[in-house]
Amino acid sequence: MDLESVGGLAMHVILSKLSPKEVASVTCLSKQFRVWASEDSIWALFCSHDLNLSSPIDPSGNPASSFKAAYLAWRQAFSMYPWPLVMRVNTCWSKLKKWLSENFPESLPTLRKGASESEIENFEKSLKVKLPLPTRVLYRFCDGQNPQEVPQEDTGYLPSSLLGIIGGYTLYDHIVNVFLLPLRQVMHDTRAVMNRLGFGSRPKYIVVAASATFTYSEKMFFLNCGSGQVFVGTRNLVSDGEMMPCVPGELIGSRGVDQEHDGMLLWLEEHARRLQDGVVKVRTQEKVRSVNLFPENLPLCSSTVTNGVKVRASAAFVPEFSNLQNETEKYLFAYSVRLSLSTNGCVVSGVKYSSCQLYWRHWLIRANDDVVDDVNGEAVIGKFPLLRPGKEEFVYESCTSLMASRGSIEGSFTFVPGRLADPKGEPFAVEVSRFPLQLPDYIF
Repeated sequence: MDLESVGGLAMHVILSKLSPKEVASVTCLSKQFRVWASEDSIWALFCSHDLNLSSPIDPSGNPASSFKAAYLAWRQAFSMYPWPLVMRVNTCWSKLKKWLSENFPESLPTLRKGASESEIENFEKSLKVKLPLPTRVLYRFCDGQNPQEVPQEDTGYLPSSLLGIIGGYTLYDHIVNVFLLPLRQVMHDTRAVMNRLGFGSRPKYIVVAASATFTYSEKMFFLNCGSGQVFVGTRNLVSDGEMMPCVPGELIGSRGVDQEHDGMLLWLEEHARRLQDGVVKVRTQEKVRSVNLFPENLPLCSSTVTNGVKVRASAAFVPEFSNLQNETEKYLFAYSVRLSLSTNGCVVSGVKYSSCQLYWRHWLIRANDDVVDDVNGEAVIGKFPLLRPGKEEFVYESCTSLMASRGSIEGSFTFVPGRLADPKGEPFAVEVSRFPLQLPDYIF
């Protein structure tokens, strides 16, 4: 049977089942096949599948003359890398940028264009390191973030220190918000660390992410360019260079061309998954929005309603304040408690009240399954929150240290209907259901 007789529509279906390389080879068969294989609708499918492109855009973000031209430009620009790895990195960045555009658009202007091959080579030459292949491709797609002020209609200027795409948390006066650093900042901060923290024995380590305000007590993430593992500094980073791995070690390494990855790629892929799944979200505190690392979903976040009072609670591991050399307080966990009152107010013994005020707290803190602390006391962080229907959650953060890498907190709050100064009924207990304290597989 003459294949040319099957017609254009049938041939389009056949060609759409082939790979881009196979379609390109079809053009050598005849003029008619060259026409069919050059149809832009075919190459639009390849651009969508391989690169998540809905319009013909080249690697520099410029419009291309056709989908075929765009696809060929991408293949040429990344010809030095395994194509499956390029597709995987592109998917990772596409997921991150899509989530940011829908949930945290003010952070998008901080993302830099991808670094060029020459910029990466100059970076490697300057620091005398060789970036793992997946990390090179990650920087080719996006050269980290620019800490910069972004104008906002309501607040004038949003502090750049809260636009980090990795996110963070607040613990008393300790504010953490982690940026993915551009190569120029990686170079600067790595040299500073080597000089001031005495890291001369770790020539393959580079700083890849850090809190926006760079000080040596802040949170810093490192990439070991030799092993591909990502590390985070602990409380003993300055004194002893102590770090913790951020990615499960057994996952790092090359498992064939289709499965090549390092800690940096795995770390960012997991972060994108947590964002997409709603495990972590953007939170607004004092009119400032940021990616907040306190989990929002079960089983990491507990949620209970008692007499109309809703309590949500979850914890985040705080590596920069953890001390692995202290056998009794190795791991520090921050926890966030969110309190709110239902639109119907609180109901106690069938009686409705339009407000209630916290008076007392009771915590049971466990390491593994053993109770290590039984806390009773007035207020929470020195405050007696007054809850009213329809008002924003009252949010507070505190912390606890454990000798074990796994534990939990549960307890209750005592509320008074009305106000403490003018109680309208008898005090009542509000449950805080158990939420976990655990050293995570991935540390952010």
